[in-house]
Amino acid sequence: KNITKMKKVTLTFIASLIAITIYAQNSYMEILRSTIKTEKKALIAEVMELSDAENIPFWEVYNEYDEKLYKLNTEYFAVVTDFADNFDNMTNEKATELMNKATKHAVDQAKLEKTYIKKMAKVISPTKTLRFYQAMNKIQAMIDAQMAAEVPLLDHIE
Repeated sequence: KNITKMKKVTLTFIASLIAITIYAQNSYMEILRSTIKTEKKALIAEVMELSDAENIPFWEVYNEYDEKLYKLNTEYFAVVTDFADNFDNMTNEKATELMNKATKHAVDQAKLEKTYIKKMAKVISPTKTLRFYQAMNKIQAMIDAQMAAEVPLLDHIE
């Protein structure tokens, strides 16, 4: 029960930090993102229940995946920032550009997940790989929900 409570607190903390990063200055945002990265890694470590033999290979693959995911999310935060910067004067052209970038991000993230699920399944069992995938999806769902709550719906449309 304590582990479950700790997981919920950690997920809430991560989601809150993500919401703050939307409005943060670049240097502050990098500090927050680093904190999120550390908290996410601690949560993954807690849920994975790795054996000694699995530990090093898992973290090597995870760290490689997380670095690529970080780069993808940096691009996505630029899209969110661009949305915020253009919120009051959104044009059809800018809206199309933002939708294209957001869709590209989703496709790129799905490709990254597919690649690393295969790599993960080579160093841990498929059931543990599934657990990893579930944990990452739960974290991402909380982040997405928090972002959805923080980013306003466009209020002026043509």
